[in-house]
Amino acid sequence: MNSGIHENYRLPAQKCIDGESVRDLSDIELLAVILGTGTKEKDVLELSASLIKKNGGLTAVSRCGLREIALEKGIGLKKSVKILAAFELGRRAITGAPYMNQLSTPLAVWELLLPETAGLQKEEFRVLVINNKNMLIKKSVVSIGTITEAIVHPREVFRDAIREGGSGIIVTHNHPSGNPAPSKQDIETTKRLIEAGKIVGIPLVDHIILTDATFYSMKENGYIP
Repeated sequence: MNSGIHENYRLPAQKCIDGESVRDLSDIELLAVILGTGTKEKDVLELSASLIKKNGGLTAVSRCGLREIALEKGIGLKKSVKILAAFELGRRAITGAPYMNQLSTPLAVWELLLPETAGLQKEEFRVLVINNKNMLIKKSVVSIGTITEAIVHPREVFRDAIREGGSGIIVTHNHPSGNPAPSKQDIETTKRLIEAGKIVGIPLVDHIILTDATFYSMKENGYIP
């Protein structure tokens, strides 16, 4: 193995064993811990730095596909799986205890879902089933659309609410464009769900459009009585 530019540098895992905090590691060092080893041409820190630089940052790496990461020389499929598994663990740690969150405001909904929706390249339509105290009892993705539309059917939207005995639902979808303003289709979908909710006896509490930076509440803007 090439001695590399970091030959006199303690590897990040050793730094932590010696008493430093994992939280103090840089993005490059954290990724190097996941990779474990480098190549004959690059040590593990150089390999980690190369992958991050090539993709434009750690967040961009998290959005890459398995084989896309594996294309980097010295990574391969096994290390690519390890990288994506680490990102997925992080996501699950953040979103793994969503239940019993009180969703009394659109802001609370946006904060709850941001770890799941940030950076998505396609629209995803989510349903949050709530009880009579606005506490979350179930959440699910019911549709994944193109970058410009998500196709939803009232039957799918209200299915979990009926099964769980929910008192209401909040639906959300993300706008990958970053513009939270509702489209004509968003408004029509909201109207359809309001009417469907009346039929099944489970009201549509809000339809919230999410972006990485902000949100738009159909309720607050007068589309939902």
